[in-house]
Amino acid sequence: MKRTVLRPALRAVALLVLCVSGLSVAAADGPAVVRIVATADGHQLQVDGTPFRIRGAGMDGGDQDALAARGANSFRTWSTDPDPAKVRAMLDRAQRNGLMVAMGLHVGKERHGFDLDDATAVAAQQARILEQVRSYKDHPAVLMWVVGNELNLSARDPRIWDVVESITRAIQAEDPNHPVMTPLAGFDATLAAELRARAPSLDLIGIQMYGDIGELPGKLEAARWTGPYVVTEWGPTGHWESPLTTWGAAVEDHASRKAELLAARYAGIEADAQQALGSYVFLWGQKQERTPTWYGLFLSSGESTPGVDAMQKAWTGTWPANRAPAISPLRIDDRVATDSIVLAPDAEQRARVDASDPDGDPLTYRWTVRGESRATSIGGDPETLPPEVALRVADADSGTLRFSAPRRAGAYRLFVEVRDGQGHAAYANLPFHVGPPPTE
Repeated sequence: MKRTVLRPALRAVALLVLCVSGLSVAAADGPAVVRIVATADGHQLQVDGTPFRIRGAGMDGGDQDALAARGANSFRTWSTDPDPAKVRAMLDRAQRNGLMVAMGLHVGKERHGFDLDDATAVAAQQARILEQVRSYKDHPAVLMWVVGNELNLSARDPRIWDVVESITRAIQAEDPNHPVMTPLAGFDATLAAELRARAPSLDLIGIQMYGDIGELPGKLEAARWTGPYVVTEWGPTGHWESPLTTWGAAVEDHASRKAELLAARYAGIEADAQQALGSYVFLWGQKQERTPTWYGLFLSSGESTPGVDAMQKAWTGTWPANRAPAISPLRIDDRVATDSIVLAPDAEQRARVDASDPDGDPLTYRWTVRGESRATSIGGDPETLPPEVALRVADADSGTLRFSAPRRAGAYRLFVEVRDGQGHAAYANLPFHVGPPPTE
């Protein structure tokens, strides 16, 4: 993603955010002392004795400066780079931006072939993690340690929690100043029981839910879980829980709908002031996961989307001075994605999307077609971006596209990106099939 250069006004916003967070602009040398304190109102995260509610995002190649300017006070990572110079540069930059970092520590996963019976590998993993903790525990930008990620996803061996417990206790002995947690894929009573029995030393847990995040209060109650937690991943409705076409392509919400969902889901998370210590929206950056737009809050070319504006409003109470365009569902011949659109090879079609800009900025449109992703990966494992398919266009006028369907039968997806020329964009996409789709 392109680096965003902050204008003086945005830097002023970032400095104001630091004051609101209770952190000084120039943090002192040495570690921040981070505690989870029991109060009359529930659990509270404190940094150097000052209440600190996490307003954050998952960061994977995203722009720290822009994150701070939008009102966040923290970000999380999923692993710690083996190059100490890169890690220290990241932490130093976070300190300058007034951002605290939840430091990801990679733990091998069962589904990736990590062998819990290999005592040498388990010990080497813990030694690597402890070396990382020793290297960075005294940096003032460190907020907490994040042990692994979704270690319960597609896992059958409960001994993984023994590994987490051993790592947790070792970190706590090495670093008394920062809490230790592990993020979980979903939450239920069975998982809660395993954690109580096998990983009781965790200071808190991370919970990761998407379209079903509204069910979290009920899940906590059913599991009788009263301890502190952070929602370490949340965001748009996941591809695994979205409507499907008749040939199994997931239907993605358009950018404006996602922004609406982010606002509502953030409000739901914030409603729990007793156990929730804050949250990290997914993802401050861009990635390919079923589509190149499903989870990232930015386009691959760097433009911010309506979801970024929604998060600024949620974090600060104010909209940005210039907002991203608004967009409607994409249609082909007045049919939407859930209509499971089937086209004849080489037949001329008409696609339409409605878009507008709240600031009256002129809009430009970019239309592309790609083959449908065949990925079956889970848990954010790497995927390959499907290749772009040559688009034979008869006419393109603002939000209308006349084009010919691909000649080759198969599953495709039509994308439109709408830019305002001010560094912002909206998008929509729609799966379609050329020729009869396969039947079970």
